[in-house]
Amino acid sequence: MTDRLLVSLPGATLRDAIGPLPEGVDVVLWDLKEPAPAAHLDLVVPPYMGASGRLGALAGVTTRLVQSQSIGYDDVADVLPPGHVYANAASVHETSTAELTLALVLAAQRGIPDFVRAAGEGRWAPARHASLADRRVLLIGHGGVGQAIEQRLLPFEVEITRVASRARDDERGRIHGIDELPDLLPLAEIVIVGVPLTEATTDLVDARFLSALPDGALVVNIARGKVADTAAILAEATSGRLRFALDVTDPEPLPDGHPLFALPNVLVSPHVGGASTAMMPRMARLVRDQIERMLRGDEPRNVVLRT
Repeated sequence: MTDRLLVSLPGATLRDAIGPLPEGVDVVLWDLKEPAPAAHLDLVVPPYMGASGRLGALAGVTTRLVQSQSIGYDDVADVLPPGHVYANAASVHETSTAELTLALVLAAQRGIPDFVRAAGEGRWAPARHASLADRRVLLIGHGGVGQAIEQRLLPFEVEITRVASRARDDERGRIHGIDELPDLLPLAEIVIVGVPLTEATTDLVDARFLSALPDGALVVNIARGKVADTAAILAEATSGRLRFALDVTDPEPLPDGHPLFALPNVLVSPHVGGASTAMMPRMARLVRDQIERMLRGDEPRNVVLRT
């Protein structure tokens, strides 16, 4: 057993969701905007939104673990002071992100935006749209989010081709390497992009990538905005050749009046993949588990970075 733990949480909402904690745990509320409440904090949970801009507040503070509320951490290494262990929020957002992905795909395929626009004008506008069933879906990214999307796609009777950073096999068959994309893109009717943002995936979805797709293909980005070249997306969308459903954009937020908002073949959601009622209870479970691991002297879950 360890000595007493001092845990920093960003606000009362997460504290209330966690509920009673084991004996030996003290909690302080700190949003990283003010000076640190103590020179040593065993566990620090930064705010969900804008966390990377506040991590500099950990300079001069010792910690055992910094527990993010996000899965992605592409912007953390450059701003997290030395000497910290950083864990992401794997297990918290996969389900909600997969739900939104399916919602975007279904809405785009079945013409929901068109129906909503017509209803807003007081018009009855029946139309026959493409099914999701029987479509060839290229799923790029096979981490936790990609696997959650795959599980939810299968009941829709689609043909899924999976792509990851390296080729391998699992119980469902082949997972292609990302280097195989030139051969796979021409066959895809729906492309779902769910890769982490790295140097290798920045601008992965560029003009060459998009030009390889067949006419009418749908591209869904639920990864990071910088995974895609916005100018290339705008060019293909403006021509009407391809369709897009984007939960993430570059820049983000997308500026008011941006031309992507006005295009009928583009559906934009404001980076809300993980923003559902499932988040807080799952985040609370993760934080409680990390605390209990510390009390037992076990290693934390989800460590992705050590500075």
